[in-house]
Amino acid sequence: MDRPSVWRRRVLLVAWLLALGVICMRAGQVQIAQASEWRSMAESQHRADQIVAATRGSILDRDGTPLAVSRERVRVSIAPREIEDVEVTKALLEEHLGISRTTASQLTSLERKWAVAPDLYAPDTRELFRGVRGVYLDRVLQRFHPHGDLARGVLGVVLEGEGKGGIEKAFEGLLGGMPGREVVARDNVGREIPGERVMMDPPRTGGEVVLTLDMDLQEIAQQALVEAIEETEARGGDVVVTDPYTGEVLALVSVRNGRTNSLSAVNTPHEPGSTLKPFTVAGLLQAGLASMQDSIDVGNGTWEIEGRTLHDVHTHGMMTVADALRESSNVGIAKAAQPMTPGVQYENLRDFGFGARTGIELPGEVSGTLRRPDRWTSQSSASLAIGYEISVTPLQMAMAYGALANGGDLMQPRMIRETRDSDGAIVEHFGSQKIRRVISQSVASVVGQTLVDVVEDGTGTLARLGSFRVAGKSGTARSNNGSGYEQGAYYSSFVSFFPAEDPQLVVVVGLDRPQGAYYGGAVAAPVTRATMEAALAARATPLDRRALVKVAQPNPVPAQSQETRFAARNLEPPVLTLMPDQNGSLGVSLPDVSGLPSRVAVRRLHALGLRIIPGGFDEIWSTYPPPGERVLPGDTIHLYLQAKEK
Repeated sequence: MDRPSVWRRRVLLVAWLLALGVICMRAGQVQIAQASEWRSMAESQHRADQIVAATRGSILDRDGTPLAVSRERVRVSIAPREIEDVEVTKALLEEHLGISRTTASQLTSLERKWAVAPDLYAPDTRELFRGVRGVYLDRVLQRFHPHGDLARGVLGVVLEGEGKGGIEKAFEGLLGGMPGREVVARDNVGREIPGERVMMDPPRTGGEVVLTLDMDLQEIAQQALVEAIEETEARGGDVVVTDPYTGEVLALVSVRNGRTNSLSAVNTPHEPGSTLKPFTVAGLLQAGLASMQDSIDVGNGTWEIEGRTLHDVHTHGMMTVADALRESSNVGIAKAAQPMTPGVQYENLRDFGFGARTGIELPGEVSGTLRRPDRWTSQSSASLAIGYEISVTPLQMAMAYGALANGGDLMQPRMIRETRDSDGAIVEHFGSQKIRRVISQSVASVVGQTLVDVVEDGTGTLARLGSFRVAGKSGTARSNNGSGYEQGAYYSSFVSFFPAEDPQLVVVVGLDRPQGAYYGGAVAAPVTRATMEAALAARATPLDRRALVKVAQPNPVPAQSQETRFAARNLEPPVLTLMPDQNGSLGVSLPDVSGLPSRVAVRRLHALGLRIIPGGFDEIWSTYPPPGERVLPGDTIHLYLQAKEK
C-alpha cells in the first residue's frame, strides 16, 4: 500500500471520529443542558395561551330592572374535511341547533374548508358537540337588551367588546371588567384537546351601573313620541322627563329618522322660540325691572325695532306682562325686556344654564349657543327675549324649567343613581346637587302661576289634564340648518311641569319639522298630555300618589279634546279624568276599545296599568268589565274577539 493512501485513510478516520465526537457532544447538550428549553418549545407547539373575555357588567333602571346585560353564547364553526361522519354531524346540527337540512348540508359540504353556523347558541351547546370532530365551539359574550330598543340611545352599544356611545362608553372602565388568561392543549394539527384547558388568571366580571331612568316612564314617553312623529310626519323628536327637585332624569327619548339610538336631546340644540319667554319674564322680576301687572302697548301686533319687524298672531292693544306671557306675545315680551341691559339679560340666561353643558353623564353633550354681549347686534336683545339668537338642548330646557318648578334652584342633572362592583357592593352613590339659586321662590311662584294660565286658558290648552293643573309653555321656532332658516321648517315644542301646585315631573317635548300643523301648542302639547296621563295610570311610575291626591281637583275641569291633525286615535288618551278613590288610588274609566285591532287595544289598556287576558289577534268585540266602568291599575280585563272577514 502506498504511503499517500494510508495517510488519507488516517485523516478520514480522524475526521470521522471528530465529527462523531461533535455529534455526541451536541446530543448531550441537547438532551441534558438544553432539555428544559427544548421541552418548552415542544410543549409550546401543543399549548397556547388564550385571552378569556370578562363578562360585562349590567346596566339597570332605578328599580333594578335590567336594561343591558351580557349573556354567554356559543359560536359554532365547522371544518367539513375533518368530519368523520357527515350524516351524523348534519343530524346533530338539525336537532340541537334547529338548522334546516339545506343549511346543514351547505355547512358540511366538502367544497368548503370552513363554515360558521348562522346564529349564536346556548351554552349547553358546548356539551352537546364536545368531542365531535370537525365542529369547533367558541365562547362569545353577547350584549343583550331585554326591552329591545328601549333607551337604546342612552345605553349605547358594545362593538368588539368595547362600549360605543351612551352609558356603555361613559362607564367602559367599570362595565368592561378585567379579561383573564387560560392555557389550551392542542393536537398535532392544532385542534383543541377536549378537557385540556387550564384557567391561569380568571376574568373579573364588570361592575353594574344603576340609572335614574324609570323603565315604565321611558316606555310611555317613547311610545307617545314615536306615534306623534308618525302622525305629524316629523323628521324626529325628543322627550325628556326629570324630577325638578333632584335633577334625576326619569326618561330621555330621542328619535331621528325612525331610529331610537339617537341622543339628540343632549347633542342637538335648537332655537327654543317662545319656551324661553318665561325666563325673560323671570329675569325682569328678579332684577326688579318689571311686574306682572305692568302694561304694554302692543299696538296692532307688530313692532319694528332696529330694522326688524316683530309680529304677533293676534292684535291686542294694551296688555299686561302676565297677558303677554300667557298669550305668547312676541311684541309684548320684547318690549317688556327693554329695561334689561345686555349684561343683565346675558347673565340671567347663563344663570338658568343656557350656553353651558349641564354635565350629564353622557358622551357628546353640547353647550348650545349663547353669544356674549360684545358679539350682539342691535337686534339681539329683542331676539333673545323671545327665544331667537340662542340654541338650547331639550335637556338644558328641562333643567331650566325645573328651577321654575322647584322654587328657583338650578339642579345638576343626574343619569346615574349608583355604581356597584362585581360583587354588588356600592362603589359610589350619586345624590342630588344644586348648582345655584337662580331666582327667588316668590318669582318662581308668580311665573309658575302664569304658566298654569297658559295651559288653562292660553296657548297650551291641549296639555290640560282633568284632575290636575299643569304649568307649561308652547314654542314654535323656525329651523336653522346652519346657513339660514329653512322655508316652512319648524321646531315645535312644549315644556311643562306637573302638578302645578307641587311639581313632581318636568316634561319637555320637541318635534323637528312636523308637517301640516306645526304650532307647539297643537302638536307637542298633546304628547305632553298623553305622557302624563299614561304615567298617572301606570302601576309603577315614580309618582307620589298620596301627594297627588292632596292636589287633585274635586271638580275637575274637562281636559281639552279639540281635534288637531296630530290627535290620532292611537295617541288620543282614552281617559280624560282621573279621580282618587277613598284609598288614594287613581282610578280610571275603562275606555271603549271595540272595533280596534287587538294589538292597539292591548297597548292602550296596558298604558293604563291594566292586566289583559286576550283571546287572539283579531278585532275587539267587547270587554269585561264593560266600557265606562271604573277600574284601578292592576285590574284584569278580558278581551272578547271577533274574527276578521276574509
